[in-house]
Amino acid sequence: MTRQLSEFLVAPDPQNPALTETVQGIDHDGRPVETKVPVERPLTLYLNGQEIVTMMTIGDHPEYLALGYLANQRMLMPEDEVTEINLEPEIETIVVRTARRTDYEERLKKKIQTSGCAMGTVFGNMMDSLETISLDPQAELRTSWIYALSKKINLRPSLYLEAGAIHGCVLCEEDRPLIYMEDVGRHNAIDKIAGYMRVHGITAAGKTMYTTGRLTSEMVIKTAQMGIPILISRSGFTAWGVQLARQIGMTLIGRAKGKRFVALAGAERLRFDADPAAVAEEGAKSQRKGGRDDEAA
Repeated sequence: MTRQLSEFLVAPDPQNPALTETVQGIDHDGRPVETKVPVERPLTLYLNGQEIVTMMTIGDHPEYLALGYLANQRMLMPEDEVTEINLEPEIETIVVRTARRTDYEERLKKKIQTSGCAMGTVFGNMMDSLETISLDPQAELRTSWIYALSKKINLRPSLYLEAGAIHGCVLCEEDRPLIYMEDVGRHNAIDKIAGYMRVHGITAAGKTMYTTGRLTSEMVIKTAQMGIPILISRSGFTAWGVQLARQIGMTLIGRAKGKRFVALAGAERLRFDADPAAVAEEGAKSQRKGGRDDEAA
């Protein structure tokens, strides 16, 4: 049986002083202002003795980020035994060691810089693995769940609401947000969730991914790699993201704000069990700041 997980088992900690800095400036009237901004730190990831990538991150949950990145790049397989994880904060390095010997020299030559924030990078062979992915055709998404998730997630205290310039991803089940991660790039946030799922043995069965950022090809690929058949966003789509979602049978829901949303792939999974007329538009308290910035970020 699938174990029941609590809502917001993991959630942002906007009061963590290590995640933001207060800086001084002036506003449009020339008056002095102070504002919080998220930090951005490099973290270089090694797999055994091989340097894989340097990620720009806010620095929380580095172990989950490292494991999730490797898993979503298909460098760490489900059957691999992780023998050790060494985090060296003073030299901004994390090393993941496995029982299996690894050598990804050829794969590392085929890098693709993504459209995500903070210069996301994927490796070309990820595209090849899409042909082997099978997403649950029986999964369903009720419109009442979309409305409930949007409200719960956007009312939750977050680093975004505290300081802006950040993206979030949330692993959900039906109308319950389970694992909420943030980072300067949505690709980091989803990798943290993948790492958490691996460590804690959480399966993709019955799960939905929610993101605040654009529905790009990278987000579709990473969600598919995790075996999750439904991806929802407050923001918009890219053409390639839609094309890939249709190709692999993923449900893609974008521009989900208040009572509104648009489905551009996998609409057959939708169950219209809520009357949009009964759903309130987003009020000022539940709106994420800079909705237009979300669309462009």
